Amino acid sequence: MSKLQIPVHRRGSSASGEDLNDKVVHIARVAKVVKGGRRFSFSALVAIGDGKGKVGYGLGKANEVPDAIRKGKEAAGKRMINVPMLGSTIPFEVVGRSGSSKVVLKPATPGTGVIAGSSARSILELVGINDILTKSYGSRNPHNVLGAVIDGLLQLENPDDVASRRNKNIEQMEYQTY
Repeated sequence: MSKLQIPVHRRGSSASGEDLNDKVVHIARVAKVVKGGRRFSFSALVAIGDGKGKVGYGLGKANEVPDAIRKGKEAAGKRMINVPMLGSTIPFEVVGRSGSSKVVLKPATPGTGVIAGSSARSILELVGINDILTKSYGSRNPHNVLGAVIDGLLQLENPDDVASRRNKNIEQMEYQTY
């Protein structure tokens, strides 16, 4: 079964006045076997983000693809998170886990780009991270990979908060990029 490649769409303004982009990460046709044959429906995994540190993802299920995408966008809007960034990358290395997937997220020097698989790339680009290295271990299922990336992003802390907790200035903190 081939994946549908759907481009990034603009989603107008949300209720809070933000301009959000959305991307369909994965669409699956699922079948339910009933007495008269098979009933087909679709599930869509959708990610949305503002490119400035807010991102979310959701799953929509419906009998038609557009309805599944719309439901996925609504679910993603309800599960938005804020991601602290250090310039165009993340402040430090983290490991996110979801199910049997594990994703390592490493900060990178400016100009590196987003080195990631398709599922992880969609979330990281929507957050606004332009320089990052990732490696995915275990299951390559898009649902688990997205969950692992979100888990890793949730572990990130604001560099100013970390510096104050360690009684240091932000200039005294050492951030390693790869």
